[in-house]
Amino acid sequence: MTHENYGQFTDEELIVRLRDGEEKITDHIMDKYKNLVRSKAGSMYILGADRDDLIQEGMIGLFKAIRDYDTGRDASFFTFADLCISRQMYTAVQAAGRQKHAPLNSYISLYADMGEKSDSEDMELIQSLISLSDKNPEDLLIDRENVESLEKIIERELSGFEKQVLDLYLTGMKYTQIAKVLGKDEKSTDNALQRIKAKLKKHFIK
Repeated sequence: MTHENYGQFTDEELIVRLRDGEEKITDHIMDKYKNLVRSKAGSMYILGADRDDLIQEGMIGLFKAIRDYDTGRDASFFTFADLCISRQMYTAVQAAGRQKHAPLNSYISLYADMGEKSDSEDMELIQSLISLSDKNPEDLLIDRENVESLEKIIERELSGFEKQVLDLYLTGMKYTQIAKVLGKDEKSTDNALQRIKAKLKKHFIK
């Protein structure tokens, strides 16, 4: 089978062939998912890591996914790879000693998940964290004074787990994705996110 013909098979079928000795399939899958890695590197970049380093780590995570995927046990390969890539990147960010709460010092958008929900509570939280202006919501910048105040509140009032959840929430992940990256159950992750919102609202919603 030539490299060009691999596209007519599912990832799961290709993994089976890879296990049977078709080593070129690894290169095909790595190439197929490189844009997913780049996309995730773009969102994780706001955690304070170097984008090129994140891409490299993401490709390592993708390679591990190809190596470890079990067609009889795991979900679809895409879901498994997505998780492996995210975990590898986030672990690398933590190991590198990222800048504390770096997302708060750059252009951020907490509107990443607003396409599927327009919860008024989320909108209040968002509006409390940003410096309102006549710019588009995606371009709004937290002003320096509020950044410093917010960082102190985060450091003082959020637990270690809550800080991790907030970090990943700021990259645009939903709580279900955050739970997978951190290896936690969805309920405890969602509860942590609700606690974060409540703590921040207490200080910023007047």
